[in-house]
Amino acid sequence: MDRDAAYALISRLLVELFEIAPEKIAPEANLYQDLDIDSIDAVDLALEFRKHTGRQLSPDEFKKIRTVGDIVDAACAQAGNA
Repeated sequence: MDRDAAYALISRLLVELFEIAPEKIAPEANLYQDLDIDSIDAVDLALEFRKHTGRQLSPDEFKKIRTVGDIVDAACAQAGNA
């Protein structure tokens, strides 16, 4: 998965799952502060990401994620496209 595809998927999931306005979603947007995602929502997002990609973020990767860009970085690193 390349960066554009990962970003598009994450953006779509944020809109569909949490009804976040697309204009609020940016690579630097903090999931918790800017997008009002809580820890349960973050787990739901990770599970949906896995359903769509077959890739699961490790607990260590998951703990480091703070922004939309962090999710994209983790997805690309896992796919070997960092």
